[in-house]
Amino acid sequence: MGMPGREEVVIGPYHEYLLEPERIKLVVEDGVVKEVDITLGYCHRSIEKLMTTRTYKQAVFLSERICGICSHAHTTAYCTTAEALLGIEVPERGLYIRTIVAEVERLHSHFLWLALLAHGVGEHEAFVHIMKEREKVMDLLELISGNRVHYAVNTVGGVRRDITPKVAERILTTMKEIKSLAQYCIDILDENGPVGKKVAGIGVMSYDEAIKLGAVGPTLRGSGVKSDVRADDPYAAYGELSFDVVVEKDGDVRARAMVRARENLESISMVEQAVGALPSGPIAADLPEPVVGEFVGRGEAPRGELVYYIRANGTNMPERVKVRTPTYANVFTYTRTLLDAKLEHVRPILESIDPCYACTDRMVVLVDARTGKRLPVALSELPYGAVEGR
Repeated sequence: MGMPGREEVVIGPYHEYLLEPERIKLVVEDGVVKEVDITLGYCHRSIEKLMTTRTYKQAVFLSERICGICSHAHTTAYCTTAEALLGIEVPERGLYIRTIVAEVERLHSHFLWLALLAHGVGEHEAFVHIMKEREKVMDLLELISGNRVHYAVNTVGGVRRDITPKVAERILTTMKEIKSLAQYCIDILDENGPVGKKVAGIGVMSYDEAIKLGAVGPTLRGSGVKSDVRADDPYAAYGELSFDVVVEKDGDVRARAMVRARENLESISMVEQAVGALPSGPIAADLPEPVVGEFVGRGEAPRGELVYYIRANGTNMPERVKVRTPTYANVFTYTRTLLDAKLEHVRPILESIDPCYACTDRMVVLVDARTGKRLPVALSELPYGAVEGR
């Protein structure tokens, strides 16, 4: 680039490290990151537009496919928003089942991420152990829903699958079995632990910076900000459960990891409480007549605050659906956490927000390759009837 010791390092959009496409351009001076440029948009799937071509209940299945890791979080946020818009009162048993599945999903997501963090810093024994024990959680999700990835538990008005006494007993047994795994994750992230000592002090973001950059979830709480939708704006059955909002104050990669590790114990406790207090009765309510209006709802996905906006036009299909995923909020923190970082620390810093780029992409911008100018294009001009939106 014309200056000694200054070079560009480009990761992606397709790279063996990236599970999903993204382009990260770093300007590095003497092995230290000085500039950061993130380019998204490689996973646009038009899901928001497609949801407006389905009924409210059919759109649940599209919502679920925005993310394969936190699919239940998406359907919970979508259904909660749609139910508030349509004026549906969900039966208590349905709300409790939603909450149970949400926290079991959080366990699977956090364990998976912690395993990948360990793998990324060369602690392969920890990776194998966490992934092996995590299978108990995956088996439980399959027992409850019949699926290991897209559970299809939620529907507008409640849930589609009940929890029998036998399944409830299995849930409690599994929670007891994985407590040792949750503690193991905390131990390896100790300041002198095999993973903790490798990620401490890197990717630091202060309390004020986290708020200014709009961070959410463990990324926000890792900088000492006590914010969690489950506590701040309770939905499902969270208002009936007792739990602590986990925060860490150091603001580094280790702090963000420790938030997730400690949250596992809280999730186990919440599942046990919800199963123990599971009320009797129906699990879903009928849909009312279509309405006109709009509503914004939110939930706490494993990665952070997940926001849904739905506008109704009096038909059985939503007129507009808009989704703001946690990664979309957290990806902007890279502009702080990567600055002045050593090149060898880039990977764990990138991983520390648990990015999901397929969730994140909101739009596609068409640019003239010759002039670099953005092109206004009518929907009818796009090939094969492609649609705008997500």
